[in-house]
Amino acid sequence: MSQTKTLTTASGAPVADNQNSRSAGPRGPLLLDDFHLIEKLAHFNRENIPERRVHAKGSGAYGTFTVSRDITQYTSAKLFEAVGKKTPTFLRFSTVGGERGSADTERDPRGFALKFYTEEGNWDIVGNNTPVFFIRDPLKFPDFIHTQKRLPQSNLKSAQMMWDFWSHSPEALHQVTILFSDRGIPDGYRHMHGFGSHTYSLINAKGERHWVKWHYKTKQGIKNLAPAEAARLAGTDPDYAQRDLFNAIERGDFPKWSVCIQIMTEAQAAAHYENPFDVTKTWSQKEFPLIEVGELELNRNPLNYFAEVEQAAFGPSNMVPGVGLSPDRMLQGRVFAYADAHRYRVGTNHQQLPVNAPLSPVNSYQRDGSMAFGSNGGAAPNYEPNSYSDAPKQAPRYAEPPLALSGGADRYDHREDTDYYSHAGALFRLMSDEQKALLINNIAGAMTGVTADVVDRQLQHFYKADPAYSEGIAKALGVSLK
Repeated sequence: MSQTKTLTTASGAPVADNQNSRSAGPRGPLLLDDFHLIEKLAHFNRENIPERRVHAKGSGAYGTFTVSRDITQYTSAKLFEAVGKKTPTFLRFSTVGGERGSADTERDPRGFALKFYTEEGNWDIVGNNTPVFFIRDPLKFPDFIHTQKRLPQSNLKSAQMMWDFWSHSPEALHQVTILFSDRGIPDGYRHMHGFGSHTYSLINAKGERHWVKWHYKTKQGIKNLAPAEAARLAGTDPDYAQRDLFNAIERGDFPKWSVCIQIMTEAQAAAHYENPFDVTKTWSQKEFPLIEVGELELNRNPLNYFAEVEQAAFGPSNMVPGVGLSPDRMLQGRVFAYADAHRYRVGTNHQQLPVNAPLSPVNSYQRDGSMAFGSNGGAAPNYEPNSYSDAPKQAPRYAEPPLALSGGADRYDHREDTDYYSHAGALFRLMSDEQKALLINNIAGAMTGVTADVVDRQLQHFYKADPAYSEGIAKALGVSLK
């Protein structure tokens, strides 16, 4: 028979009584010197860290990425160095606009954030279940997210502010069309694709750069929820997607995705008829076909949700040699914003938490700050350059090739590219009649109560994408097209 463990305080001192507070006599007031009571209450008051401003509610699991194709002609990253090589991963799914207590079945994009624990450090690809996004410039991100949250006065969500913003932001139309389509409410997390969404880059051993789009194709098949079923689940099982993912892994039904890339050379990008770094548009798969490079499998649930899912920190600033960023404006903004959010929400040493810690050695000159674990650098120097041969030194061999830039520094209007409509129109025309009807009904339902001026402005955008698109919504709303 195993020996009973002794309850202790957080500092390891044995606890003699965990049932009764210290008081002045059996009926007297409590005493401030009851350090066990004070510690329990103080810790309880701080158990909730600030929730993520976006992607607040999520689910996560550990897994493995296995290389299936040699792509060393594109990248020198060691995780791709051999077919069959396996790299441990952690994947966090999420809804974007809702709070931590919101339902998993809301109409919302789903986050698809993937961390690779490579031998050269952690590499994160932070994407969604859609290949595009609503806006092109991170300057508009706080404005956009405000429209997805709550009104400051009433603390209620508002269709008016959502559609008002979109009607003034026609570049959002492609993503809006996806959001209100049948894929706007995935049936859990296992039955949806994932995308890096942004354009990233790969760099090979010769220092050659290729632009890349990442795609994760579900091997479980696409399944979506009808709006009525999603609403029913929101009321009866708001944690539906969390439950589905956790239970599937527990029973050994490990979800899998085919990992694919699209590749574009720098020369092709320079001559491309569209801006290849515009996250509101996709790359043609006819011109740049998908190349399957590996398989992602989720096969282990976290042991503690808070420690491993809530405190998981992802950011496109987490890169390894052989991969890189691009001039995508939204990606450039996220490089700062995500890491800064983690410093605020979790702490400046969030990378030291087990779920975020790399499996490879960390040799930096960062010291101190909240929750600095381990020896905090011990007696080693915390400055550089220094005179010590065993201290970390920079390694120029890992430098990226230069990226050619041109033009004067200015605030360039991203809406000079006025093709907001071709991608959304093409997507609409690809839909079956049933899908079109669902899309139109979903949008019309979401625009209920929106003022006439906003409706009229938005209908113009739908019309420019495809007249039938706008006409169907106008009919469902009972208004006439001007």
